[in-house]
Amino acid sequence: MAVITGEATLIDGKVTVKDKEYIDFLAQKGYGNPEEGSGLILSPEESLYLLGKEELKVKDGKGEAFSFKQLAGTFLAENHEVWVRYLIYRDLRSRGYVVKEGYGIGIDFRVYERGVYGKEAAKFIVVGVSEGKPIKVERILEDLRMTQSSKKELILAVVDRRGEVVYYTLAPLGF
Repeated sequence: MAVITGEATLIDGKVTVKDKEYIDFLAQKGYGNPEEGSGLILSPEESLYLLGKEELKVKDGKGEAFSFKQLAGTFLAENHEVWVRYLIYRDLRSRGYVVKEGYGIGIDFRVYERGVYGKEAAKFIVVGVSEGKPIKVERILEDLRMTQSSKKELILAVVDRRGEVVYYTLAPLGF
C-alpha cells in the first residue's frame, strides 16, 4: 500500500495542513482539528508522529523543512511536556488507537477503541506523567470523577526514564 505524504507549515506555533486531499486523508484517520479558513491544525504530538513516520513534511514560513529533532526542539521550547505527550501518543497510535487531544486541564488525550472513531465517543481518557514526577492524589480523584461522569475509563500513562510507557487503569473501589 502506498504511503500518502503531505506538507504542513509551522507558523505562530500552529502546524497547518492546507492541501484538501491530504486534509481528507488525515481527518479520516483521526488526525487534526479543522479550523475555518485555515485548514487542518495538527497538535505537536501529531506533527512529530507523522514526521517521524515520514508521512508529513513540516516547513517554516520561509519554506525550509524541519528535521524531526528541529521540530521537537521548537515544540519543547514552548512546552516542556511535549516529549512525554509525544511518547504516549506514538505508543497508542502504534497500537492502533485513534488519539485526540484531551479537554480540560490535566487531561492529555481522548482515546477511541479500535475501529470506532467517527462512530462512537472516546472510551478512554489518558493522563500522562513522567516516572518520578509527583502527582497529587486530589488531581487523580478529580480526573476520576470527571471520567466517570462522562462514562469513560481513566488511564494513567507513566513514561519511564527509558521512554517506555506503562498504563494503569484507575477506577473507584466498589464499597
